[in-house]
Amino acid sequence: MNYADIKNVDVTNGPGVRISLFVSGCPHHCPGCFNPETWAYDYGEPFTEREVGKIIEMLDAPYIQGLSLLGGEPLAPKNQAAVLDLVKQVKEKLPGKDIWCYTGYLFEDLLDGRVGEHSQELLSYMDVLVDGQFQKELKDIRLRFRGSSNQRIIDVPKSLMEERVVVNSMYF
Repeated sequence: MNYADIKNVDVTNGPGVRISLFVSGCPHHCPGCFNPETWAYDYGEPFTEREVGKIIEMLDAPYIQGLSLLGGEPLAPKNQAAVLDLVKQVKEKLPGKDIWCYTGYLFEDLLDGRVGEHSQELLSYMDVLVDGQFQKELKDIRLRFRGSSNQRIIDVPKSLMEERVVVNSMYF
């Protein structure tokens, strides 16, 4: 997997101060995407254990609330193994930090295993999933933590426990 950027102070892609990883590669190609350069899987730099270590070190600061995964498409099948390794290490080493993931895939498709071999396991490490492709005609700059009104902010642990989508109403 390649990555486009690692932001060490991000206050726009989830609550609090966050570390954000922008992965490369996206099959969706949403019209109006704010990051079209990340559509190419070979864009940016290789994501290695060095970057994992850097992210964990940055996350360890007491003022950092958590990690946000964006793209590109972090849950694209080609990216899943590397993202899974990262989120496992984050939860093992820093269990108090939350993980947000922005994806164009729907929660239901990820849960049913229709998106790559690791989608179900990846969900088990996520705290919040912002799902659904960006839709330019539904863009609303008043929305918190999402670009278009079709996208849902999902409480993943509650959704897995209740076996249904539980939208996190705190952010609406």
